[in-house]
Amino acid sequence: MKRMTRRDFVTVSVMTLTAAALVPRQAAAAADAATSAGAPDPRLIEDLVAANHILASEGVVDAYGHVSARHDRNPGRYLLARDVAPALVTAADILEYNLDSNPVDAKGRSQYRERFIHGEIYKARPDVAAIVHNHSPALIPFSLGKVPLRPVFHMAAFVVEGVPVFDARRDLGIHQLLIESPQLGQALARTLGAKPAVLIRGHGAAVVGTSLPMAVGRSVYLERSAAIQAQAIALGGEITYLDPEAARAMADNTYPRAWELWKRGLRLGVIP
Repeated sequence: MKRMTRRDFVTVSVMTLTAAALVPRQAAAAADAATSAGAPDPRLIEDLVAANHILASEGVVDAYGHVSARHDRNPGRYLLARDVAPALVTAADILEYNLDSNPVDAKGRSQYRERFIHGEIYKARPDVAAIVHNHSPALIPFSLGKVPLRPVFHMAAFVVEGVPVFDARRDLGIHQLLIESPQLGQALARTLGAKPAVLIRGHGAAVVGTSLPMAVGRSVYLERSAAIQAQAIALGGEITYLDPEAARAMADNTYPRAWELWKRGLRLGVIP
């Protein structure tokens, strides 16, 4: 039998200690994932379902895309539907996740592959209470070239704060479009920084807000603002963008009137 050297002994000891340290950490993570924060306010669930339907009705999402809300009883939890088209989301579809994007109790239901967008942004941004991921058609061209989104529309005045572009190939050396891992979610959150939204090259966007109405309103009007900017560019000539100071004065719009209209439309059946 080969005699164990001092180096071998140290290596084995370190590996043993590391493995031993990982066991309680893994157990704690499993316990955390299995512990519910409790039932959220029913009004939050109602608003989250409404947000899904509004975004679908407004053409911001189609069969794909999702919207989440931070749990009102525990900031270390968030609420997100199971893997289903936004227009079909019901209260029964809403799942609770920890910030590692592990479901507390999936009950056998499948989850969105890109749920890490939500968990990692909530970790990085304590101020964020709601997140929308969409594949907004008017936004995607601005993720591909060197023309940045600029403030052109008062309802999307928050664009003045800047909308960065995340490119996994450029930023991580990964040829990956979907944000389907914690690593990609963390990199996306870093690119977002303190901004209101981030574009994802050739894919879509993540939009944040301090409330569901803000995140939904920003998503709807960011799509429209991008379309307006593209039309202005196509017309040719010099473009007069919004005055930065005036735009910043409106950047924190929470869209209360629009939110009430959209929700009323759902109740009246005007919005399917």
